[in-house]
Amino acid sequence: MDDPVLRVQSQLTGRDRVLLGWLYDHGVLTSFQLAHALFPSLDFCQRRLRTLYRLRLVARFRPQRADGGSYPYHYVIDQLGAEVVAAARDERPPRRDHARVERRRWTSTRSLAHRLGVNGFFTDLAGHAHTHPGTALVEWLPEVVCQRAGTFIQPQDPALLRAYQPRVRPDGYGRWADGGMEVPFFLEYDTGGEQLSILAGKVAGYRELFGTLGRVWPVLFWLHSAARERNLRRVLADLPLSVPVATGARDHAATAGLVPADAVWAVAGGGGQRLRLVDLAGYVVDASGRAGEAA
Repeated sequence: MDDPVLRVQSQLTGRDRVLLGWLYDHGVLTSFQLAHALFPSLDFCQRRLRTLYRLRLVARFRPQRADGGSYPYHYVIDQLGAEVVAAARDERPPRRDHARVERRRWTSTRSLAHRLGVNGFFTDLAGHAHTHPGTALVEWLPEVVCQRAGTFIQPQDPALLRAYQPRVRPDGYGRWADGGMEVPFFLEYDTGGEQLSILAGKVAGYRELFGTLGRVWPVLFWLHSAARERNLRRVLADLPLSVPVATGARDHAATAGLVPADAVWAVAGGGGQRLRLVDLAGYVVDASGRAGEAA
């Protein structure tokens, strides 16, 4: 019997496999995000996406703008693509309606803008690494994977596995490498829809989570405006912070031509100096309790 997964394997490049894995894990990405993160040009990316679309590895849709016109193509995994990813990872095959459910989810969801924003944060890092030797987005995990106990805890520690019930739902986890240093982090991507007190209240949840893990990583609040960042920092100043929190503003970064890897981060409770993402490695505490010094 002809197996379509086996048939298509020889037509895939290493970059194709990364792309399919991202769509499988992170739901939806635009052609611009994929081009920036993985390809030398938008034209090259669009040609390859058309090929993957014809092979029925990816599906696409184009949301309409409220004021007329349409957005660029948004790509999601198609059923064959999901089966290819699962086979490569030696996982159980996805449900037969996996791709249809995912496509419907993202073409009709109100959270599409938030998901694209989160994914844009990480593809900006990947794109930066694409053009800056010595840097790399080593790991990128979605919200759902962050909720699984086995993601951050070794299975030989069943007591910790049972205790892992986080009150927070990070929008993503990443591990960024630059110049021989690495910094793991959790991301909170803010669209401005939540009250600042709710945002600040998440810090207590991270404190509990890090207490369970026995490790501490920076928590990044990526806010939509510099004004909202200033207001959040005022709220945070009144809290007894016991985890490293860094804030940045997207409008400031865009105006200055900066990306999340650059010096856009200010540590809460610090003097307001802007640090690069890798500089936050000094705030990481490993399982032995050792911490580095902030750059």
